Amino acid sequence: MPKVSDLLAARKRGDLPGGDAPVAAVAPETTVFEAARRMNEAHVGSLVVLDGNGGLLGIFTERDVLRRVVADSRDPERTPVGDVMTRSVHTAPPETPLDDLRTLMREKRIRHVPIVQDGKLVGMVSIGDLNAAEARTLVETITYLERYMTVT
Repeated sequence: MPKVSDLLAARKRGDLPGGDAPVAAVAPETTVFEAARRMNEAHVGSLVVLDGNGGLLGIFTERDVLRRVVADSRDPERTPVGDVMTRSVHTAPPETPLDDLRTLMREKRIRHVPIVQDGKLVGMVSIGDLNAAEARTLVETITYLERYMTVT
């Protein structure tokens, strides 16, 4: 069964989008305006929020912008991410099976999960990453079955 570590390795090899780019992160004092600009520049839907020692404080997502900034009429140029981020972050270790991670995302209705090993952030997996990995596996399976059928 494929695991998160397999997905991260495939991304690092270039087999999946994302490459070896570091996880997009901000400090809690970063303004919502600046955080939104960083998400747009990096083409991501979330940023992890880290303390000065690299510890995970929370996650800031597009949904946070809509619910806690726009809907509450907050000024994005004055509002720090730390005031509107999601503090209760669901994380997973690299050995998590991809099916379990997909179940977590579906049940918790989340699209991004920070991957943590030994208390350190080692990656981020989005629902798009899971979909790309599954599509790749399906293509490989179809290719294998087509070859099998033509040989027999």
